[in-house]
Amino acid sequence: MPIIVKNGLPAKKILESENIFVMDEHRAETQEIRPLEIAVLNLMPLKEDTELDILRVMSNFPIQTKFTFLTIESHEAKHTTASHLESFYQTFSDVKDCFYDGLIITGAPVEKMDFEEVDYWEELTRIMDWSRVHVFSTFHICWGAQAGLYYHHKVNKRLLPKKLSGVYRHHVVHRKKMLMRGMDDYFLAPQSRYTGVDEDAIAKNPELYVVAEGADPKDDVGSTLILAYSSRQVFMLGHTEYDRFDLDKEYKRDLAKGIEPEMPVNYYPDDDPSKEPILSWRSCSNCLYTNWLNFIYQETPYDLTTLMDTDIEASSYTKDPEHDHATR
Repeated sequence: MPIIVKNGLPAKKILESENIFVMDEHRAETQEIRPLEIAVLNLMPLKEDTELDILRVMSNFPIQTKFTFLTIESHEAKHTTASHLESFYQTFSDVKDCFYDGLIITGAPVEKMDFEEVDYWEELTRIMDWSRVHVFSTFHICWGAQAGLYYHHKVNKRLLPKKLSGVYRHHVVHRKKMLMRGMDDYFLAPQSRYTGVDEDAIAKNPELYVVAEGADPKDDVGSTLILAYSSRQVFMLGHTEYDRFDLDKEYKRDLAKGIEPEMPVNYYPDDDPSKEPILSWRSCSNCLYTNWLNFIYQETPYDLTTLMDTDIEASSYTKDPEHDHATR
């Protein structure tokens, strides 16, 4: 797919070396087509790694897709240079009057904190409020999913007995939802988190619909992919966008800090961290993100400003036995 990014973005050269077609913004402007407009609120500390992860898994969609990277104004990034942010990022103040087909809200390393204690929580809630009328569908990742579930649907998080780290088996609960098209009954996906969500609150909420979950209860993965408002809100409690080495970097970083983390499960050959990790989730990741982009492409109005005339709650999904039976 022709990914459209700002000229000079470092991820562009890496993607091109992987034979992924990346179009610069000048060439895209010469083509008479409205690309999908996707904003990415990047809350991860290593922003360039996250840019590359997200652009890579979005690369199999055949329609032009333009990416706008956003950064938080109320928090100073310590692991990304100011020049990179100034060249390739915008803030909420820059885009608050804009409209987007999709928004991705990434994870962040703040999950042990109460949401209200996060220094940019107020700004994030303004962005989440804004997304309800300025964005057709929002894809929340890991802590971003927990934050979205808490703010929009009053679902709290819970501290797990130990960090969930590794590549886990997941079960597709409802196959007929668009985001599950082409997925196998079971799929592998990385998890890297200290917290889960209140499963009882999700089960009791008629606006939330679980379509994938951890396959083995003893792993304590729980609900993994949750939809609301007919997929206009997507909550992924995991990191399907991760590259081969992301869990490896996290594990060895924590070792260097003296945290003594447990080794990521189902990740290293023979559980040997000196060996190259096994990449076992790329196909399901590509399928999931391609399905999301296809859903957006099929459903978003051509004139994005008409989103102002719709209410996201008007597309609310209500659980019923017919759906529960027919989609298994």
